[in-house]
Amino acid sequence: MHSSSKKVFFANHVFCVNDNVYEPAEDSFLFAENLTVNHEDRVVDVGTGCGILGILAAEKAAEVFAIDINPFAVQCAKENAKLSHVAKRMLFIQGDLLAPIKIGKEFDLILFNAPYVPSEESEGRSWLERAWAGGLSGRKTIDNFIHEAPRHLRPHGEILLMQSTLSDVEETLRSFEERGLSVDVVARQNLPLFETISLIKARLENKK
Repeated sequence: MHSSSKKVFFANHVFCVNDNVYEPAEDSFLFAENLTVNHEDRVVDVGTGCGILGILAAEKAAEVFAIDINPFAVQCAKENAKLSHVAKRMLFIQGDLLAPIKIGKEFDLILFNAPYVPSEESEGRSWLERAWAGGLSGRKTIDNFIHEAPRHLRPHGEILLMQSTLSDVEETLRSFEERGLSVDVVARQNLPLFETISLIKARLENKK
């Protein structure tokens, strides 16, 4: 069965978004507006969705790994990368967080627009729900990511993580600091109903 798709526009890009794939929203655009990539960076975009962040990164980066657990998202990102003429610098992988990345493979920049909305256990079963459902505290996927990500950073590499006040930003800052990373909130945006989304940057100053 062929599912339909809609078009999303950002800067000079057009992204086609399949019905089974998370449609870029305020969090995606805030992330994209604050994304700085250096020439020759090696980047991994975790939970790539339609590929918006990975594709923007690939305009400068040496290589971008785009990972998503959702097979529809992987296909969608691949097609969008071709539309933006950056597919040659990207590798598309279906998998859970950083699990597909070999031990010892390190990056200058790790991007993750995390599922951060607190959710019942029954939620998060469809491909679309998995993009936002963060478990009862909203931190289920965030905590797993924080545990995995620092080991894949080069010295002075950076993690950019998008989450919301619904899932305890302070806990994320503490968790990164406990792993020896310097951490800062580089962008915030208030949403309706007392929610604020925050883009967190964690930097590995010294590789142990």
